[in-house]
Amino acid sequence: MITTTRYDVAEHLRTPEEMAMYLDACIEEADGDAAFIAKALGDIARAQGMALVAEKTGLSRESLYKSLSGERVPSFDTILKVTQALGVKLHASV
Repeated sequence: MITTTRYDVAEHLRTPEEMAMYLDACIEEADGDAAFIAKALGDIARAQGMALVAEKTGLSRESLYKSLSGERVPSFDTILKVTQALGVKLHASV
């Protein structure tokens, strides 16, 4: 019997550059799905340590897990706090 293990992208996001490239790729692929982008931010937050991100944002760890689970769409205020805490920036281009 073949056994598989669950892949956790957060375990593979090691550098700020990798995290930024991952977020850019997710934004590109999201096709307007805000929950998908929130999940990507959650992956990066888990890579950096959710407790540390919670402390930097002033939000509870539980609230962050819920907001960044991909099951709901967090407020834009939460997104801004999280991106600032993670050290990543949202940008627009044409």
